[in-house]
Amino acid sequence: MNKSSWQSRRRHGRRSHQQNPWYRLHDPEDRSDSQTAQSAQDSSHGDDESPSTSSGTAGASSVPELPGFYFDPEKKRYFRLLPGHNNCNPLTKESIRQKEMESKRLRLLEEEDKQKKADTNSDRLFTVNDVKVGGSKYGIINLQSLKTPTLKVFMHENLYFTNRKVNSVCWASLNHLDSHILLCLMGLAETPGCATLLPASLFVNSHPAGIDRPGMLCSFRIPGAWSCAWSLNIQANNCFSTGLSRRVLLTNVVTGHRQSFGTNSDVLAQQFALMVPLLFNGCRSGEIFAIDLRCGNQGKGWKATRLFHDSAVTSVRILQDEQYLMASDMAGKIKLWDLRTTKCIRQYEGHVNEYAYLPLHVHEEEGILVAVGQDCYTRIWSLHDAHLLRTIPSPYPASKADIPSVAFSSRLGGSRGAPGLLMAVGQDLYCYSYS
Repeated sequence: MNKSSWQSRRRHGRRSHQQNPWYRLHDPEDRSDSQTAQSAQDSSHGDDESPSTSSGTAGASSVPELPGFYFDPEKKRYFRLLPGHNNCNPLTKESIRQKEMESKRLRLLEEEDKQKKADTNSDRLFTVNDVKVGGSKYGIINLQSLKTPTLKVFMHENLYFTNRKVNSVCWASLNHLDSHILLCLMGLAETPGCATLLPASLFVNSHPAGIDRPGMLCSFRIPGAWSCAWSLNIQANNCFSTGLSRRVLLTNVVTGHRQSFGTNSDVLAQQFALMVPLLFNGCRSGEIFAIDLRCGNQGKGWKATRLFHDSAVTSVRILQDEQYLMASDMAGKIKLWDLRTTKCIRQYEGHVNEYAYLPLHVHEEEGILVAVGQDCYTRIWSLHDAHLLRTIPSPYPASKADIPSVAFSSRLGGSRGAPGLLMAVGQDLYCYSYS
């Protein structure tokens, strides 16, 4: 499941274009290459007027540091650093930092150019697209026959629009696996927030006119949900959970029965266990706790497990054997917890986050962990030894407004597909190989 956040124009039909090192699936114009060329050109022009920003080189380390000055190892001289608001002097600490980050991004893009491509079959993604005027568009993207050199992407025409923000979204298996989509919408003015269950068939254009599309469509009034999760556990059949401000709400969509569990903090992340009747929750306070669904909401016996981070927990992922749990927080920490001993047994270094709501993607079949940082870099770690395997820069210059959204699949496109990573940024969708 992937909640994408790129702004998309309505498209339907075939787009085929090959680009190295990724496949461009939306805009046929080569914006990424033009941005790279423009950035390189800007850097070359900037060298005529301002010194290079390679402050981390060996040459710079051999000279003494002077407060308020920056030493350029290429020009072998000091330059005065002025406050960032002085428009007469472009050389500031902030401009140096930004130029170094852009130089690093372009260097990594060149390294990505050497990576191999992957063939895939077809798949589908449910996407939520932020709209500049407010609200969101949402729909399903079908990816079909993603094989070189012919690449096709289909955006269904029947996109739905809401003037409210979609806070959380997940697949729901009511009639069959992934038969529905569960969306949590924020309240607007006098309209309360709600959780809406939509049949995936609503977004498919193949139904003949005049024939009702199958599936249940229902909405539940739920104020301010931060997170949601669908249960595949038979002891919580046909149920979903929403994480609210200081409360967890469990709802049965067939009977309408609800259970409320009070908490001490906002619940930002949730996931149901499959083999045991537990619902794991990550809170803004840094606490992670499990709700024992057999105990009901009376008393305090429903808290089965408690773990603690030092910052707000943004994602929790239960591993398949359900003896371990992966969690990330707003301090950039990613930890693997042993649920039997309630101890952290491994940390994954390099993730960058200060305050953003960023997900984790755990793929045990491939033995990897994927996360996008607030610095717009996508990092892939070995799940088993926490070694950083690959760092993928954003095709766009780093921006808080353009943090990529990613989805990884061991069989991208179905049972015959190959491993691959899809990245959404800006108005574009990219495909990266994995080997």
